[in-house]
Amino acid sequence: MANQHPQQQQINIELGEKEAEGIYSNLAIITHSPAEFVIDFTRVLPGVPKAKVHARVITTPQHAKLLLNALRENIEKYEHSFGEIKIHGEPTAGGFGFQPPTTGGEKVH
Repeated sequence: MANQHPQQQQINIELGEKEAEGIYSNLAIITHSPAEFVIDFTRVLPGVPKAKVHARVITTPQHAKLLLNALRENIEKYEHSFGEIKIHGEPTAGGFGFQPPTTGGEKVH
């Protein structure tokens, strides 16, 4: 019997008109439990004392790690094409906006 390779399944992904517009986010709050990762995307604007969550993504730890790997791979491809992405200065005052990783516990990015 010859070696048979399983056929890759093709997934047809539908992108709705509203979702195609996308959202802008400069703050993601990431929490986790043993069973899931929760990523809340929001934006902080100057002079606005309140930030609203515009999207929440809940995923398994395995898929969170796959997302991390996919982002790393795509950032490497981007930097190969367009140059290094520079992160200027220190984290913003008050810890708002996407932040460099910290050690231990819950992370806010």
